[in-house]
This record gives sequence, C-alpha cells and structure tokens, in this order.
Amino acid sequence: MPDAIKAPTPTVVSGLARLGGAVRWDSAVGALLLTLLICSFSFVDNFGNALNLSFLIGNTLPIALIALPMTMLVISGEVDLSVGSTAGLSGAVMGALWNAGMSIEAIIPLCLLLGVVCGLVNGLLVTRLGLPSLAVTIGTMAAYRGIAQIVLGSDSVTDFPTQYLDFGAGRIGDTFIPYAAVPFTVLLAVAVVVLHATPIGRSLFATGASEEAARFAGIRVKRLKLSMFVTTGAISALTGVFWALHYASARYDNATGLELSVIAAVLLGGIDFDGGKGTLGGAIAGVFLLGALQNVMSLVNVSAQSQIVVTGVLLVISVLAPRVGREIARSRARRRTAAKPTARAASVP
Repeated sequence: MPDAIKAPTPTVVSGLARLGGAVRWDSAVGALLLTLLICSFSFVDNFGNALNLSFLIGNTLPIALIALPMTMLVISGEVDLSVGSTAGLSGAVMGALWNAGMSIEAIIPLCLLLGVVCGLVNGLLVTRLGLPSLAVTIGTMAAYRGIAQIVLGSDSVTDFPTQYLDFGAGRIGDTFIPYAAVPFTVLLAVAVVVLHATPIGRSLFATGASEEAARFAGIRVKRLKLSMFVTTGAISALTGVFWALHYASARYDNATGLELSVIAAVLLGGIDFDGGKGTLGGAIAGVFLLGALQNVMSLVNVSAQSQIVVTGVLLVISVLAPRVGREIARSRARRRTAAKPTARAASVP
C-alpha cells in the first residue's frame, strides 16, 4: 500500500483520541480567541488602539449580556429566540416614556419589569402548557417586535440625558475599557458562581441531561425553567436599555437579529443545544471570539456578506465537531467493551 493512503496505526489513533479527550471544546475556543488576539495585535493595523478596542468591546457587550442567562437556559434544555425582540421592545418603551416626560431613573426599572413580564409569558407557555420553547419564542419574537412598532412607530428617540449616553458609549479615562464593562463583569461573576458553584447550577445541568431523572431527584423542573425564562427576559430588557444608550437611538427595530448572534456565540462556546453540557467561560469566549473576528474582518475590508458566511461556517463547525468527537469516543468505548470478552476467551486454555 502506498504511504499516502496507509491506515493510521493503532498507536497513532490512540494518541489522537487521548489528545481529543484532553482538550475540551471550551478550552479550545479560549485558546483560539487568545491566538486571534495575539495575531491581530501583531499584524492588523489599528486593531490595538484604544478607540478600536473600546468599539469592539462595546459592540460585543449586548451579545455577552444576553449570553449569560441564555447559557443557563440552553444548559437546562430550553432556548429563547425572543431575546432580540424583547430588547427592541424595551428600547421602544424607553423612548416612548422619555418622550412622554418621564425621568430616565423611573424608566429603566419599568423596562426591566417589562422584560420580566416577557420572560414570564415565554416561561408559562413552555412550563405550564408544555409547548416547545423553540416554537413559543419564535412566536413571541414576532409579537414583541410588533408591539414595539406599535409603541414607538417609526420614530427615533435620541435626546437622552448626556450622562447616560456617556455611560453607554464612553470609556474609563484614557483606557479602552467602556464604562458598561464594569457592571457586565459583576453580572458575569454572579452568573459563574450561580452556574458552577451552587445547587441552582447543578439542578440546571441535571435538568438538561435528563428532565425525568431530575424530577425523581426532587428538582422542581418547571419552577427552575420558569425562573430562567424570567431572568433571560429581564437581562434582555436591560440589554435593550444599554443598546439605546450605546447607539444613542431608541427605535422599534433595535437589536434585530441579536438572538442569532447570541445563539451562534453560545454554541460556538461549547454549550450543547440538547442541554446538560457546557461552561459559562466557554460561552463568553465564544462571544468575544465572534466579536473579535468580525472586528478584524472589518478592519481588513472583508465584505459584510463574507463575514456572514464565516460566522455561519463557524456555527456549523461548533455544532458538528463536539458531536463527532462524542461519537468517536462512544465508538472506541464499544470496541474496548467488545474486545474484553474476546481477550478473556483467548486466555482460557
């Protein structure tokens, strides 16, 4: 047999399998993000200046904010595709109430309450009526966007208080760090602790792995999922407020398509769409990997259409690669199990 088409030896296969088992997908995404940043700082003009880094982080923060509760929701076995519309509705209500003369300090809590209501509607339809979350949130995605258009029409509200606009788009001193990155870091720390160091997080993983087994273990699955939908709605509304302040514009179509970016980033970060697997660190690494990649492509004048293609390819790879890896691991385990009786039979005189 020619060298070019020789089958790999068992030693090579075993080595590759051990390597694949040693490198988790979320760790690989983090390493890829680090590699991209190093290469971008070294070879991409203007990537490392403070203005561009602030622009990159500021544009990525809306996705990162919603990725926090979305990660928990997907781990529990559900999904919410209405997050972009909830953010848009929150921004529209914010603009309408500001036009009506209400203070911004009173508007923001009302917007968060609106997000809770949106999440509660989604959660009740899923947990009490037993409807699939994918179908429910596709419906509410259209409904919430339609309500936003009714609330604000085609108007664009831009005259928010200067101090709030500065917080939404400004950065700390001469650094590249946006003001908004500080509260996000706090929320990230809270989310990491909740998901990876509390009974709530363990219950989410157990529910996503097997809802029936979670019930037998005493986990209140419906209440847990409902709370996740409510949290996702509240954070989506907060994102809508931030979006309006960051871009200095409240419109009914704010955050259109944001849900797809969030899902793509979460899946890229290694969160299993079937539930029960993933880490918040991997999800956030996926968010910033996509954000940095899009920023780099913009700096080197890659067309918007090509950027969409690259994002789509990464999404397919992020879904396919872990599944292929698991199937290879299962196949190897079955072969080892089948080989043991054969080896024992051969050793008998």
